[in-house]
Amino acid sequence: MMRSKSSNPSNDDGAPAALQAGVPNYLTPAGYRALREEFEFLVKVERPRLVEVVAWAASNGDRSENGDYLYGKRRLREIDRRIRYLTKRLEAAEVVDPRQRPPTDRVFFGATVTLYDVVSEKEEVWQIVGVDEADPGKGRISWQSPLAQALLKRAAGEEVRVPTPSGVRLVEIVSVRYE
Repeated sequence: MMRSKSSNPSNDDGAPAALQAGVPNYLTPAGYRALREEFEFLVKVERPRLVEVVAWAASNGDRSENGDYLYGKRRLREIDRRIRYLTKRLEAAEVVDPRQRPPTDRVFFGATVTLYDVVSEKEEVWQIVGVDEADPGKGRISWQSPLAQALLKRAAGEEVRVPTPSGVRLVEIVSVRYE
């Protein structure tokens, strides 16, 4: 299995966040499907279409001042880089279906957790997902995020101290479900 060895937040392959060597690339079934669909689209639709444009632009003569050719070649490199990245991520993927988990009130990968912030007195809902499918704006956080790390293996009803840049945050786990 190939894994990214970089621990930088991004790399040349367009990674949203790199995995450390030896760390599995956990994905939910939906996350794996989304990566696979993007890969298929790039390989079967986007790249062939762009190759045609570049070939047409190249046939027009002087390539040094040919905007279609220059832009097409640059975009082709970007697509190839993304395809390499997706190939590595899909090869390293370990799909974990949260619906297959035996019933539990503990937080593990794939859990949808309802939290009560003790200070702000507000509830929030987070699903713990893979690095490649994290989207905080949609309520999905990476299992490697500080919040997820603080919640993992904790149970409904527990209070959890979460380290944040602005200090420690106190939350209570209201519910844990697997969908």
